[in-house]
Amino acid sequence: MPKAAIRHDPQEAIGRSPDALTLEERIAWVGDYIAMEMYTPERLPLRRIEAIGESLDACIAMLQERGLDPRAFEFTRIGPPY
Repeated sequence: MPKAAIRHDPQEAIGRSPDALTLEERIAWVGDYIAMEMYTPERLPLRRIEAIGESLDACIAMLQERGLDPRAFEFTRIGPPY
């Protein structure tokens, strides 16, 4: 699917729930990867985006730039909104 003409700053997504992305944002980021903290029986983190990038490497780099350990995150791709 081609990228939308309007690209959003990935920093706008950090800290937000993937479900809270607008239609325009979802379309702009279709196919991009997001990182969210993994759930464990001991921890129930909020389901929020901690990194976003066009590749897994970009997502991991964003986490590391923020001082976060990528091993504690799950990665998924943003699908189309419909």
